[in-house]
Amino acid sequence: MTEGLSVLVLYNTNPPDMPRAFAESELGVLDEVNAVCKALTELGIPHRSVGVKNLREVAGNLATSAERIVFNLVEGFAENHADAMMVPSLCRAWRRGWTGNDTAAQLLTLDKWQTKAALRQNGLPTPQALIIDDASKIRGELFPGPYIVKPLCADASEGIDSRSVVTSRDDKLYAAVQRIHDQFGHSAMIEQYIDGRELNVSVLWKDNAAKVLPLAEIDFSAFDASRVKIVGYEAKWRQDSFEYQNTPRVIPAPLPDEVARQVRELSIAACRAVGCDDYCRVDFRLDDQLRPYILEINANPDISPDAGFAAALQAEGVAFSQFVAACIDRAHDRLRRHSLPSTPVPHGTTGTNIRHTKEGDLEPTLAMLEGTHFFYPAEVEVAREVLAEAIAHGPTGHYQSLVLEENGRILGWICFGPTPCTLGTFDIYWLAIDQSTQGRGLGTLLLDDSLRRIADREGRLVIVETSGRERYDPTRAFYEKRGFALSARSKDFYAPGDDKIIYTRFLA
Repeated sequence: MTEGLSVLVLYNTNPPDMPRAFAESELGVLDEVNAVCKALTELGIPHRSVGVKNLREVAGNLATSAERIVFNLVEGFAENHADAMMVPSLCRAWRRGWTGNDTAAQLLTLDKWQTKAALRQNGLPTPQALIIDDASKIRGELFPGPYIVKPLCADASEGIDSRSVVTSRDDKLYAAVQRIHDQFGHSAMIEQYIDGRELNVSVLWKDNAAKVLPLAEIDFSAFDASRVKIVGYEAKWRQDSFEYQNTPRVIPAPLPDEVARQVRELSIAACRAVGCDDYCRVDFRLDDQLRPYILEINANPDISPDAGFAAALQAEGVAFSQFVAACIDRAHDRLRRHSLPSTPVPHGTTGTNIRHTKEGDLEPTLAMLEGTHFFYPAEVEVAREVLAEAIAHGPTGHYQSLVLEENGRILGWICFGPTPCTLGTFDIYWLAIDQSTQGRGLGTLLLDDSLRRIADREGRLVIVETSGRERYDPTRAFYEKRGFALSARSKDFYAPGDDKIIYTRFLA
C-alpha cells in the first residue's frame, strides 16, 4: 500500500433544479462514493470527496487540491455527458494519478458504434448493428430481426426498456428509434437482438496482465413469455419493479468449461481492443448454440456494493477495501510513470545521460551554476531552495529537476513545472550549462529532453522568462533558434533598464 498519499474522491452531481429523466442512476454514484470512502477509512488513507457538475469544476478542484491521487467516480455531466470522460486527461495535465481507465478508452466505449468497429477490426464477435439518425430513413436492406434499439452514447441502461426490443421492421421499430431521438437528441443504434443467456464479466488489470473475475449470469427464469429478457433501466435501478426484483445474478455462471474459457479469452481481447487497462466490465449474450457475442464494454463500471463488479470481487474472495487499495496503488504507479522517473537517456556521447536530480546533487549543481558567473548570489540562493525542494519530492513533486552528467560530472541543470491554474502550460524556471562545455550543444540536448517530457504530460504551451539586458543576448538567441517566440516584454521589471522578456512555444 502506498504510504503518505491522500486521495481526492471526485464524483458527478447535477444542479438541483435540473430535470432528471434517470434520477435513480444519477443518485447511484453516491453509493459508490460512500463505499469507496468507507474503504479508504478502513485503509487509513486520508481522503475527502467532492461533487463536480462540469469540467470547469474538475479543473478548479485539481488546481487547488493538495491530493496527488484522484479516485475517479465521475460518470457523466448534465451539460455534456461525454465531458466526464475527459477527467483522466485533466488529471494527467495537473500531474495527478487517477483510478480507472484513461480518457481514450472511456470515450471509445461510450460510443456503442465505435466500440463495435474496434471489436470487428480485431475479429471479435458482436451482433450486427446500424446507426439511424432519422427514424423515417431506416434502410430497406436492414438485416433480419429481432432488434434491440439503444441510444448511441449512453450508459447505465438509460433509454432501454421492454419497448426497445422489436421482433420485426414495423411501426414499433420506428417508434423505438424516435424515442431515442426525442429523449437523448442523438442517433439510435438498431442492433440484432440475441435472444439467449446474458453474462457480465468483470476484469481487473495489474502489471499489464488481466484477471477475469468469476463470470456472472443474469437469471431470467422468473420471466414468462410475455416479458423481454433484458437488463434494462428498470432492472438496474427501479427497486420496486418486477425487473429489478427478478434479475438476480448467478456467480459463477453455470457454463460448460469450453464456453467459460472462450468467454474469458474474449473478455481480455475485448478490453485490449478498446484500450482498457484497469478495471472494466464486458457484457455478453449467448445464442441458442452458446456462441458468445460481445454487447458492450463498460470502461467505467458501477462499483457500488450492490453492483455486479462488487459481486464478482466477493465471489473471487477479494474484499472491497483490497480492491480500493489496488486502485490506489495503480493510480500511484500511473503518477510515477507519467512523471518519467530517472532513467538515463543516452545522447550518443560516451558517459553522457540526463536524469532526475537526487541526493548528493545539490552542491555540485550549485557549484556549476556559480561557475557560469551569470547569476547574482541572491539568484543562486533561490536556485538552492528550488533544487532542495525538487530533490526532496523527487519526480512526483511540482519541480521537475534534471541534470545532464558526463562521466559522473554534472554539466547542466534544467528545472521546469506546470503553471498553476492553467491547463497544459509549463514554465521553464532554470537552465544552465557548465561554462567550460558551452558550445557543445548540451543546452539543446537538455532543453529538447525536457520538452519531450512536458509533451508526455500533455503539455501544450511552454513559457520562458529571461532578462532584457545585453548580457542575455545569447540566452534570448538560444531560445529563438529553438522555436520560442517573443510573447511579451515587461518594462523595468527586474530593475530600471532591465526588462522581463517572455518567450512561448506551443508543442504539437
